[in-house]
Amino acid sequence: MVKDDLPQAEIGIFGGSGFYDLFENNFQVVNIDTRWGHPSDTYSIGTIGGRSVAFLPRHGHEHSFAPGEVNYRANLWGMRALGVKQIIGPCSVGSLCLDIHPGDFVVCDQYVDRTKGRAETFFTHDLGKGVQHLSNAEPYCKEMRKVAVASCKKLGIPVHDGGTVVTIQGPRFSTRAESEWYAKMGWSCVNMTQYPEAYLARELGLHYCNVSLVTDYDAGLGKYAAVTGEQVLKVFNENLDSLKKLIKVMVPALPHAEDMACSCSQTYGLFE
Repeated sequence: MVKDDLPQAEIGIFGGSGFYDLFENNFQVVNIDTRWGHPSDTYSIGTIGGRSVAFLPRHGHEHSFAPGEVNYRANLWGMRALGVKQIIGPCSVGSLCLDIHPGDFVVCDQYVDRTKGRAETFFTHDLGKGVQHLSNAEPYCKEMRKVAVASCKKLGIPVHDGGTVVTIQGPRFSTRAESEWYAKMGWSCVNMTQYPEAYLARELGLHYCNVSLVTDYDAGLGKYAAVTGEQVLKVFNENLDSLKKLIKVMVPALPHAEDMACSCSQTYGLFE
């Protein structure tokens, strides 16, 4: 599936438009069409810390796609076509725990899916690969997670090593009753995009690491006021510089995919 006529990259990043200035030099813009339709936007290919990186704003550069409208399959398929084998998936989250504070980072190791109606597999009947039932017990790459946590600590960013993110359909926020339910289940944070993004990466045999930036206490957790879109954006922008610093440290520290001891890439050859 990797196309010879396309520029190649090692590492992919999904994020917002504020990430373009991470590239060290001029970057190349690439438009890719896939069998699954159009990705959210054009891909930008450049270097960070000497490593080749492909960047895509998952909601589009004008944030025009709601979480349930994002074409996750096309986004991941395009990354794979560019040769990407490792994905960093930063996202904003609401905290479900009083000891996880706005401004903290959570490097999640589990997710719970509470979405509905999203296209969530590449193994459709017309692909010719048959039905595949993949293990997803450990959905996030343990090797990449180690680097993410170590990089946060190096920069002095408050970080939680592990946690469960519950992915809701959006674009609405949770009711107070839903938020209390999620918290009682012991889940760490809530988001709208981690599923099926993380799982589709696994189907393609890509290593995937989530970095969650906490923007709020979800639905007025405890004594705190209920979340608003304005609050989420404000806190995210206030901490965007920390996230970009993390990316700059994390990317060059990542081991090359062929040297990683995890089992994330077990399906990589299925789509050649």
